[in-house]
Parts: sequence; structure tokens; C-alpha cells
Amino acid sequence: MNRKQLSLLLAIVSLVFIVTASAQKQDQKWTEWSKKDAQKVLDDSPWGQIQTDTDTSQMFYSPTSDPRMTGVRDTSTTGARISEGATNQAVSVKFHVRLFSARPIRQALARIIELDQKPPADFVSKLHSFAEFKAEDSIIVTVSYESNDQRAGNSVMQAFNSAVTATLKNNTYLQRSDGKQLFLEEYVPPGKDGFGARFIFLREMDGKPFISGSTGEVRFFAQLPGAPKIDRRFKVADLIYQGELEY
Repeated sequence: MNRKQLSLLLAIVSLVFIVTASAQKQDQKWTEWSKKDAQKVLDDSPWGQIQTDTDTSQMFYSPTSDPRMTGVRDTSTTGARISEGATNQAVSVKFHVRLFSARPIRQALARIIELDQKPPADFVSKLHSFAEFKAEDSIIVTVSYESNDQRAGNSVMQAFNSAVTATLKNNTYLQRSDGKQLFLEEYVPPGKDGFGARFIFLREMDGKPFISGSTGEVRFFAQLPGAPKIDRRFKVADLIYQGELEY
């Protein structure tokens, strides 16, 4: 066997290995996912994304005196820095945006709970029912958050906890590639379950599913008073799970 033939054989073997591994991954049941597998579904998959907002304004701020004592005009930022102290680092807030009504997201959440807590059999049964239930009436997007700065985290927490449906209805929506918008039906603040705030939309518009195989892309947009805008896009063609459109 010459070098050219050997190289061709190795290429074929590598291709077969990649295809086989990919097929095995797709056929793997969610109850067999590792914690790493489940976390990837939650944060880096067609159904789950992370939006990171970073504020670098305080990275190099280290005042030696109160600028208000020298006649410098006070601003809300200046006042906060003096009363609370500057962070002297980039402040970031990560928003975990997930299509909670999609089974892969609930299955990933259930799998992590199962791996971390090792609950009794009766609870596992309920957990599996929660994970396998197929949404029929609503599209639910959940948003949770984390921050490397306590003040930033507290500010976002206050925004999420104080928000109500009435104030969010006009600036929280799902938007298709054709520009059609579906506005918020109900908002539920974060609860003890740790899943995050729930943004609930009706599944149909004018008697038809708002999302279909021809939709192209779905954008989730939310503006909570006192918090950064949340703006993520999901490719509908990628939302196929077990041969079905899953959202």
C-alpha cells in the first residue's frame, strides 16, 4: 500500500468515525446525558443561548477625592461610585435565554436535577413527566441571570422581581423573519425553582401556529425597566428534535 492509498484509507476511516459518533449522539436518550451534555443544551444549543452585557466604565476609575467637593457636577453614576465604591473591573451580567416550552430544555434541567440531587423514585417519575410533556398552548421563554458584581446582580434582580405583565406587554415580543410580532401574554417573575423569569406567549396567532417550518428565524426581545435589553434570535430550521419542530 503506497502513501496515497494509506492517506485515502485514513480519511475514510476518520469520516466513518465522525458520522458514527454524530449518529450515536443524536440517538442518545436524554436520561443518558452527562451533566456537561445537559448544560450545553441549556446554554449553547438551538433552544438555549447566553447574552452577555459588559460595562467597562469602572475598570480604571479610582478617585482620590469626592469630585462633588471640587465643584464637579454630580451624576447618578458618580454618586453611586462614591457611596458604594467603584468596582475597578469590567462588570458583566449573563442572561441565560431558553425556550422552556421545548422538551430539550426541560429534559436538560431534569437531567441536571437528577444527577445533582439523586432524588427518590417517585420524584424522578414526576421529573420525567415534566421533561417529556409536549407544549400545546403556549410558547414559554425563560430568562435567568448571573453577574460577577453583586450590585449589578441586585439591580437586575430588582428589575425582574418588580416587573409585571402590564408594563411589559408593549415591549416584549417574539418576532418572525417576516416582521410579524407576537406580544407577551403573561409574565411570571423568577421563583424558587431556579428556572428564571417566565415570558409566556400564545402558541397561535389568527388560528395558526405562530412558528412553522417556513418561519426562518424567531427573535425574542424584552425590555425590563432598569435592566439591559434582552435580544436573542433562534433559527427555526435548527429546532428539530426527534424528527419534529420543537419549541
